[in-house]
Amino acid sequence: MGADSVGVVNTQTVRLFDSANPLRLESGAELSPVDVAYETYGTLNADRSNAIFICHALTGDAHAAGWHLGDKHPGWWDTMIGPGKPVDTNRFYVIVPNLLGGCQGTTGPASPRGGDGPAYGLDFPILMMDDLVRVHRALMAYLGVERLYAAMGGSLGGMQVLQWALETPEQMERAIVIAASSRLTAQNIAFSAVARKAIMSDPGFRGGRYAQEGDNPDTGLATARMLAHITYLSEDALSEKFGREPQFSESNPGFGVDFAVESYLDYQGESFVERFDALSYLYLTRVMDYFDPLGSDNATDAIGANPVNWLLISFDTDWRFGDEHTRRILRALERAEQPVTYRMVPSKWGHDSFLLEVPRYLETVEAFLGRPL
Repeated sequence: MGADSVGVVNTQTVRLFDSANPLRLESGAELSPVDVAYETYGTLNADRSNAIFICHALTGDAHAAGWHLGDKHPGWWDTMIGPGKPVDTNRFYVIVPNLLGGCQGTTGPASPRGGDGPAYGLDFPILMMDDLVRVHRALMAYLGVERLYAAMGGSLGGMQVLQWALETPEQMERAIVIAASSRLTAQNIAFSAVARKAIMSDPGFRGGRYAQEGDNPDTGLATARMLAHITYLSEDALSEKFGREPQFSESNPGFGVDFAVESYLDYQGESFVERFDALSYLYLTRVMDYFDPLGSDNATDAIGANPVNWLLISFDTDWRFGDEHTRRILRALERAEQPVTYRMVPSKWGHDSFLLEVPRYLETVEAFLGRPL
């Protein structure tokens, strides 16, 4: 643990909605209670103007930086957050929650109904991106922050930032949207459909009641993760890392694991099952499918009245949310006459680049956060 680490951190939990004040969802349904797991790093300054809100991607959580006791690895965005890093915790107060519908401490479909009943299962209401952001705003208010220095996130995290900035731009000075999309293509929806089918077809899914029945759709969830992981990496990254190398000293033709890349995907699937809930995977991928905040004629009206300073980043080898996704957002912001900076960053690692130590990418974020408005 070096001087550029936030050190040992703890995840906290707060109840933001209850029966007296339920969360009213975009669908019209009400949800209560709603507990949110979150971490903070750094110190909020006297005028409460240095807060940065981090929105995580599909399988992320509140543990973005530093170490939990006993961890073998730091938080998922430790390359980005810490003393002297782009999100410098010597300067900024950083807020990172687990999102609504998640499975790492925030209320989701695996949570007990009403706080003490059986798990919701498929009775959990369908969520929209606005619902996730509404909970983020509630956490921000709970922490005493009225306006953010910046909101930022990659992939699904970037989508949350986009929704938030378009809807209530007065709550932030800067918005950083990385490797994200404003509207999934048919191909992206198809990938998620196959992943959900794998989960729901697993006998262990039990109609979504697996928690009550002491089961789990391990095979389906692992398969979903394996499929998704292929889309997160570029072909060059997979070729460089594995090529056609056999897993063992001698090839053993058949239908077992014979190539190194097969073993790697097996590991990804098996480790994912240990930390993620299948229902959260279903619900959160569906949130992404329905997301289309620029689809209406008045989509940019709010930012026209309250401009936000935008940074859009894509990666040249990202074929899951390629550069055309970012350029669609860029065109909409330019039409709305927003102050926007756009960068396509070279990286061999594909979609996962936003999680990795890609110098030009990190330097771009650091420069944008340090630039006076």
